[in-house]
Amino acid sequence: MLFRLRSQVDILDDGYRWRKYGQKSVKNNTFPRSYYRCTHQGCNVKKQIQRLSRDEGVVVTTYEGVHTHPTQKSNNDNFEHILSQMQIYPAGF
Repeated sequence: MLFRLRSQVDILDDGYRWRKYGQKSVKNNTFPRSYYRCTHQGCNVKKQIQRLSRDEGVVVTTYEGVHTHPTQKSNNDNFEHILSQMQIYPAGF
């Protein structure tokens, strides 16, 4: 699943806890790509976060996998608000 949204921060609170396990420079992009894993034992979900160099206000977050547990925060209203404010971009953006 891939999200592209305008944000001043790179990492948005999605209700899960993440551990950064890597970062690398990406060809033709000013900003590095960061790699995260879900910290819940036995959950193999990963995500990548990268800011676009052609539009610094856009953050691309890519999720891989399905969580094997509920969110780790009881109130996920903040993430629901973020999703409702998202700008959807075509795949070739």
